[in-house]
Amino acid sequence: MNSDHLFSKLIRYSLSFLIIFFCVNPVFAGANVAVKGEGDEVPSYVRSDITGFDFHGEDLHLSSIAGAMARDADFSNVDLHGTTLTLSDLKGSNLNGVDLTDTLSDRVNFQKTDLRNSILINMIASGSSFAGAQIEGADFSFAILDSEDQRNLCKIADGVNPTTGVSTRASLECKGDKPSLPAA
Repeated sequence: MNSDHLFSKLIRYSLSFLIIFFCVNPVFAGANVAVKGEGDEVPSYVRSDITGFDFHGEDLHLSSIAGAMARDADFSNVDLHGTTLTLSDLKGSNLNGVDLTDTLSDRVNFQKTDLRNSILINMIASGSSFAGAQIEGADFSFAILDSEDQRNLCKIADGVNPTTGVSTRASLECKGDKPSLPAA
């Protein structure tokens, strides 16, 4: 009787594992889209290789690009606000004019990216790397950055964001500058 009980438990745990793995995991469940609003769908690029893809001007807000390999991709003038980019590799990508407001961008490789005129308000970018990035006119207001990244970005900070009217230096709080709120 004891072995029957053990066998029954083993079967239940095995079935539970299979249900969780195949039905909840988006790769196997066929859930490659997220819903923005009623009837609106956005693509999900979780753990995808989108190296060199051209997304120029697209609306990808609220999508997920977490864990993606997106080197040398064109995200210029893309709406990515509210997107999850965690653990993505965007090295060398064009993010000129991108809206990254309210994104979760921790541990993202932004090395050698073009972030000119981008909006990065309220972005969480802890553990990310911005080495060699172009940031002229970028608005980092209220973004959470590692202190070393902030210091290094302040060394090259220049320009004013054409959309928000906030200077890059002020948004990074360089040498005591405080970010100003955008005009209503």
